[in-house]
Amino acid sequence: MHRWKRNLALPVTMVAIALGFLISLQVQTQKNVSDAERISAERMIQMKAVLSNSLAQNAQLQKEHHDLSEKLDLARQQVGTDPQLLVHLKQLQMLDGTQAVEGPGIQISIDDRNKKVLFPLRPDEISKMINTLKLAGAEAISINGQRIVGSTDVVLSGSSTILVNKVPINRTEGIPYEISAIGDQGTLLDYVSQLDAKNLKEYGGMTVSIARKTIRIPSYKGSYTFQKAKQWDALSQ
Repeated sequence: MHRWKRNLALPVTMVAIALGFLISLQVQTQKNVSDAERISAERMIQMKAVLSNSLAQNAQLQKEHHDLSEKLDLARQQVGTDPQLLVHLKQLQMLDGTQAVEGPGIQISIDDRNKKVLFPLRPDEISKMINTLKLAGAEAISINGQRIVGSTDVVLSGSSTILVNKVPINRTEGIPYEISAIGDQGTLLDYVSQLDAKNLKEYGGMTVSIARKTIRIPSYKGSYTFQKAKQWDALSQ
């Protein structure tokens, strides 16, 4: 009898240990599940808070976008109706050459096809005359229909073709080149006749004539591009 009890004690002990282990494992598993549920619930609360905050920010941004759009539309309407703004816009267009202009001035005709001419009119001679006209206060200048603006370049292409604004300037019939300038007629005439025209006649052998007249100068047909320059706002510095 005692021997049977001794033989049974070991298995019972092993079963008890196994049951204890299983119970302990179940308790730990339940604890882990509870912790996971708690963490998941906390994360859900955080996600809801983030979502709520994002929705609030989005609503605020939409409101700001709506307000700015209304202000922009109002500004556009003011530009289109405010007489002072329209006048200022026209003045800016006249300054940058994108507006055709008309006014008193002079027209310079240069013929370099005489037998006395050893060398035809050069780009640097045209540039020099343009600078003289600017010095004399010319408000607008063109050569053979090409408006002179800040970015204008006068260069030689090949052996005889002159490019202005990267466009070949065509010779009108009978007169190779015509330079027109709007400004004070007397001042423009004095500067050109005493400087560039005199040199082209005496040293170049060219025929140069200058006439006072009402001048019409076309708008600049090219485009302004800025690769390096950008707007600088001193107030934001």
